[in-house]
Amino acid sequence: MGQHLTVHSGELDGFEGLHDAVKGSHVEVMQLERGKLRGTLSHVGIGDFSLSIGAFNVGVRTQRTSADDKLIIGMLLNATDRVTHWAFDMQPADVLVIPPSVEHDGVFHKASSYAAIRFDMADLPDIFGGEPRLADAETWSVKNHFRADRTIGMSAADRLPQIIAHLARYPDALSEASAEFWKRAIIDCVTATVVTSMPPDGTSYLPSAMKLVRDVEDYLHAAGARPVHVSEICTELRLSRRSLHRAFHEVFGVGPVTFLRYKRLCMIRSILRESTPEQTTVSKVAIEQGFIELGRFSQYYRAMFGEYPSQTLGYAG
Repeated sequence: MGQHLTVHSGELDGFEGLHDAVKGSHVEVMQLERGKLRGTLSHVGIGDFSLSIGAFNVGVRTQRTSADDKLIIGMLLNATDRVTHWAFDMQPADVLVIPPSVEHDGVFHKASSYAAIRFDMADLPDIFGGEPRLADAETWSVKNHFRADRTIGMSAADRLPQIIAHLARYPDALSEASAEFWKRAIIDCVTATVVTSMPPDGTSYLPSAMKLVRDVEDYLHAAGARPVHVSEICTELRLSRRSLHRAFHEVFGVGPVTFLRYKRLCMIRSILRESTPEQTTVSKVAIEQGFIELGRFSQYYRAMFGEYPSQTLGYAG
């Protein structure tokens, strides 16, 4: 596995394992229910960025000291009873902001699961360059709670464990460039609720739709074969998601996420047609190009090209 990506998953055998609940931070844990604590804990590391996902079967109290200088954004994935962080009552898919050097206190009354990302505040402009408020460190300098939109939030909550499971299964499939794509995809899952909670600021300038789309296509052309996440485009072109969405719908009748998926499908088809089963696998190429759910990817591919990707890979031209 390359140094740009690390994936570790393990079983919990007692509350002590939750001291590492967030990769890179120390969390004090107290068990609140009788019984043997069992569960799982997984970490994905991409450079200094990390995603942690944990699940456990009994209630616990968690406390994080103020020594950590990284920003932590957490999401409650599932809960069988009440969960509170500070004075915030959490529901599944809700998002919690834990600023650097701020003490944290949480209570999971019964079995629960969570996800947390941890990164440096200095990385905010690179991550949220198209959303000035999110790129501003002040936005993340106070503890905060965002109530999830049920559709967007639960979709993200379902997707995060899938990403970890598939990255762990295919660790050698990722180049440095595609690891960066998955880093952005993970951040996008966790912060989508924050983005949708904020009203438009009304300050963004929107050039003509066609010019904007051409600028995006020029950027994609320069990127070559690597997958490009929509948040990267927003950062590089200093555009908000809303602006990008309006322009792509005006020009193509589909949003930028769908357009990028079509482009990645076309790239995969070209790679598969130029390869043989002895050289690569459909799974490796799909994950390298940003598809994590291989069954859904196969459906996308067949709907687009009228054949399964395995048929393209076995093509003898």
